[in-house]
Amino acid sequence: MKKILFFISILATLAFTNAFVGSTSVLIAPTSKILIKGKTNISTFKCQYNVSKLNKPIPVFFRKYKDEIIFDKTTLVLDNANFDCGGTGINNDFQKLLKSETYPHIFIKLKEISEDPNNENRIQALLDIEIAGITRSYSIPIEFEGEDTLLIKGILSLNLRDFNLEPPKKAFGLIVVKDTIDINFQLRVEEY
Repeated sequence: MKKILFFISILATLAFTNAFVGSTSVLIAPTSKILIKGKTNISTFKCQYNVSKLNKPIPVFFRKYKDEIIFDKTTLVLDNANFDCGGTGINNDFQKLLKSETYPHIFIKLKEISEDPNNENRIQALLDIEIAGITRSYSIPIEFEGEDTLLIKGILSLNLRDFNLEPPKKAFGLIVVKDTIDINFQLRVEEY
């Protein structure tokens, strides 16, 4: 529980209270990674996010109650233009898929975390993901390690059609992107 509380920069003494409200800010280190992986009917693709663009502090507002921490207005904003899929053509296809002209950002809102009673280095996180103006909620396991700087790792699988996104087809429909993509993240986070 103490590592979870450090994650949001609560002093260790706060772990002994039943309820607490607080705020802080965190920075994501440029050594972090955000990678979207997908498949077509003939190969795979990946789009790497330029994490160095996440250079502003992210405000974190929370309240702790028993074994849960509930967040308010704690959002990671990803600019779609900062994804690199390895070439101009696939980058353009990815931007069209995300409807970037109308919706230039992906919003990942942290709603709540709770500890895993079986693993002190794992939490269950409730997230709201907004892509192309559509928001869906996901509950995913997240692993973390470290003390001063935390490494937060996880994989979020989502279906493109849940966001009203039509997987692109190429070469007269011979190449088709599969509906499911994985967002792999390894975020190095420290208090600002």
